[in-house]
Amino acid sequence: MVSSRPVYRPPAAPRSHRLPRTVYWRRRAIVLLSVVTIVVVAYLGVTLAIALNNPSYGVGYMARAAEWGRQHGLGAQITWIETEYYRLNPPRLGGAPQPGAFGGTGTTVVTVPNANSTPAPATISTPAGKPLPGEGVWHPVGRRSANGLPAIYEAFVRPDAIHTSYVVGVAWMDPKLLRAQLYSGSVIPGHGPFAYSAPIRPSASKTLVAAFNAGFRMSDANGGYYTQGRTILPLRRGAASVVIYKDGTMTIAKWGRDVTMNNQVESVRQNLDLIVDNGHPVPGLGAANAIKWGKTLGGTFNVWRSGLGVTKDGAIVYVGGPSLSISDLANVLVRAGAVRAMQLDINTDWVQYSIFTGPANTAITGANGQNLLGGASGMIGYPTRYFTNWWNRDFFTMSLRSGASSSTTSTTSALTPVG
Repeated sequence: MVSSRPVYRPPAAPRSHRLPRTVYWRRRAIVLLSVVTIVVVAYLGVTLAIALNNPSYGVGYMARAAEWGRQHGLGAQITWIETEYYRLNPPRLGGAPQPGAFGGTGTTVVTVPNANSTPAPATISTPAGKPLPGEGVWHPVGRRSANGLPAIYEAFVRPDAIHTSYVVGVAWMDPKLLRAQLYSGSVIPGHGPFAYSAPIRPSASKTLVAAFNAGFRMSDANGGYYTQGRTILPLRRGAASVVIYKDGTMTIAKWGRDVTMNNQVESVRQNLDLIVDNGHPVPGLGAANAIKWGKTLGGTFNVWRSGLGVTKDGAIVYVGGPSLSISDLANVLVRAGAVRAMQLDINTDWVQYSIFTGPANTAITGANGQNLLGGASGMIGYPTRYFTNWWNRDFFTMSLRSGASSSTTSTTSALTPVG
């Protein structure tokens, strides 16, 4: 008899629910990547928020965002955005300047040359062709020497014959009456501390006459930085250089040709190459060379720019304003008498020249300052920036020399009509 009972089969081994190893590694990688992404995004968001509320990053939010981007490896993208913005928003053509753009009307005082001062500058011929009333005429401004000698003159001209509604400011500084000083920042150039850094101390403000911006971030300056016996960044031979000697004299030089290192050099601040040499604009300024004339915008865009030059008798000339190509900047510097000149910083937030007034030998603050270019369309930076702890960029000051604040030499003045 055949049994009908089912054949005994041993129970099957329990089925494994474990997935392949690759699946687990993939999941772990996704989780790790997600965590890293969240951390990075949170970090960037926090640092951006801090930057947008940090006045040292610029006056406006766009400038602050751009500075933040450059600090976080987005320099190429920021430069592209700026380039497109300026390409799509060029300065307006034609038109006339605002009333009073050339410093008003009336008379300007020109001092007769003497042993204690440099001969006053000649009227600037305007790049715009026929001058308007008051255009290019110098006016004495700021604190004067004990004898009443002007240490600084200002004048205003249109940058070219095309953008005739814009006006740029020019400041002429007397090297016999003024002593220069480089103030170094915690960000530009960094690697402090420094004996001279913002804020300007009350003791130093007693003779202060002017303060103005320096150059690019050192990563874009294509040059070095030396001050008070320390090489912060190696100096480049051939670079355009603001050189300050231990006696307070400032000059503009091609490093290695006009000036070399010696024991009388106090500070050297380099920025790109000379734009004026031997009293003429250097060749090639009209070419779009983003390396030679600055990584950010090159030299062909008409934007806010600043520059510094030296005349044949040693006077220092500053030019700053809107709608300037690198060629325009060089042209105005030459017309102001510069035999050698260089570009300083560019863009609205960084082009800033302050002139200070107040009782002689008395401590002052930024409230005693005024911008070279004022008004709604003028310089947007405030003179107070140089008197704050948060200002982290380098800048220059011009102060009355000890002899200028106590000299008793008499002078004669002549009145020259404006216009």
